[in-house]
Amino acid sequence: MPDSQHSEPGEHTEPGAHGAHGRPPTRAERYAAFRTSPFLPATVLLLLVAAGAGLFAGSYTYAMANPTPHSIPTAVTGDYGGPAARRFIGGMERALDASLKLRPYDSRQAALGAVDAQEAFAVVEVPASGKPILLEVSGASGSSVAQVLAESAAKVGKATGTPVVVRDVKPLQKGDPRGLAIFYITLAAVVVGMVGAIQLSVHAKALNPLERIAYIVGYSLLGGFVICAVVDWWLGALRLPFAESWLILALTMFTTSMVFTMFNTLVGRWAMLPTWGLLVLLGNPSSGGAVSWPLLPSPLGTIGRWLPPGASVNAQHTAVYFRGHQHVFPFLVLVGWTVLSCAVFVTWRHRHPGGRPTGPAHAA
Repeated sequence: MPDSQHSEPGEHTEPGAHGAHGRPPTRAERYAAFRTSPFLPATVLLLLVAAGAGLFAGSYTYAMANPTPHSIPTAVTGDYGGPAARRFIGGMERALDASLKLRPYDSRQAALGAVDAQEAFAVVEVPASGKPILLEVSGASGSSVAQVLAESAAKVGKATGTPVVVRDVKPLQKGDPRGLAIFYITLAAVVVGMVGAIQLSVHAKALNPLERIAYIVGYSLLGGFVICAVVDWWLGALRLPFAESWLILALTMFTTSMVFTMFNTLVGRWAMLPTWGLLVLLGNPSSGGAVSWPLLPSPLGTIGRWLPPGASVNAQHTAVYFRGHQHVFPFLVLVGWTVLSCAVFVTWRHRHPGGRPTGPAHAA
């Protein structure tokens, strides 16, 4: 046999030790392989989901677990500068650990008009003849605020020896005794609008910009109609001004869908992060739907009105309980977010991970 067929004594050849494939990969090579593998996004998602769970619980707990009044706009009429009124109002502010932002009116009718315009959450009427002070709360303006005011008034009246009568001049509807139905239907519109846009990006990726917008308009109109029909006609939880409530919910769904589409254009597959953060972690707790804005932490009460969920709650709340006093500001907020989102999507549509060629196919 030729010598080349035998190994020299003492020589030992490791199996698979020939060439670059035999050596263990370096740390840089392992990291490069990890970056191109599905394990990198999976690991990032693992950490983000865990962090998101904590942020979700924290944002809602911070906003809603311990609602505390800060400054409550209150209309006053009558002898509000007299001794009895000063004792009562001072006692209320100490009991609430907050200030009653007093706004004097010449008559009770004018003060109630301020409640209808949502410029005041309650009316304090002080008779000049020693009769009981009348505190008129508005459950429809915010059930949590009305409850806090009513409970505090009873205690302050006893402590100061001031007779007080509490009355709800704008009660909630019977099917919604806690005033949460508007928050729930808004939450449905926000979440379903966002999920609808996500599903279009997954299952109808080839839609071109105008086609995508048309389908979003379609499911927003249909979804808003179904929400109103279920809540009003089927469950009877709220008597809605159907056309107005329907269009508010449809606009809300369209706005939130386009917000996701905008972020999908800007950051691609990670669009869920800014969308969820803006609309769910920040927008819903600060909307004033579950806890009225005077009881929210001050920054949330201010920011919430400029975000789509808060604007939708405000518009819906006025449509249901304060008909004839609708404000333009919530609609400007929703339309502003819609215009911004559509402008970003259309301007940078080439960056959106979707669409298909629209030109004629090349001849084979």
